[in-house]
Amino acid sequence: MARTPSNMLPLGTPAPDFSLFDTVSGQTRSLSGLRGEKGTVIMFICNHCPFVVHVNPEISKLGKEYQEKGIGFVAISSNDVVNYPQDAPHLMTEVAQKEGYSFPYLYDESQDVAKAYDAACTPDFYLFNSSLKLVYRGQLDDSRPQNGLPLDGHDLRNAIDALLEGKSIDQDQKPSIGCNIKWIDNGH
Repeated sequence: MARTPSNMLPLGTPAPDFSLFDTVSGQTRSLSGLRGEKGTVIMFICNHCPFVVHVNPEISKLGKEYQEKGIGFVAISSNDVVNYPQDAPHLMTEVAQKEGYSFPYLYDESQDVAKAYDAACTPDFYLFNSSLKLVYRGQLDDSRPQNGLPLDGHDLRNAIDALLEGKSIDQDQKPSIGCNIKWIDNGH
């Protein structure tokens, strides 16, 4: 299992726009329609990565907890489904239902959105403020499969809480670690 870190897009970067197929609703959804009033979490995940399987309970919990507080949540899978058929859109729908996602799970077939966000791994987390400027990127928390540390969303949760309370967000942010995004033809 290759451990790939986030590329850590510069803070302050505006959220790149997108319009992608949502495997939950069956509709095309855009950033403008999904952004939260107070902030937006965008996460690059996939169906099969053990790092994502590990964090699924916490991302489902975070979505339910913070969507009520004005934070939009969006999950995107950009993996090559030809070589990784377990990440196919119809299976994304099943994962969203099984895990109880309260947010859209978008399919980035062209991988253009992952490239626009400089996403590198699954899971990769981004938090944008109400003006869609990047205020946090990196890990959910220190927990990884089999490391025994609590899965509590500590890092992302602290950033969202600070954003909601109008406090400054710690600039010392740890990259997420996960499986690399499965690029088509290894091209990037």
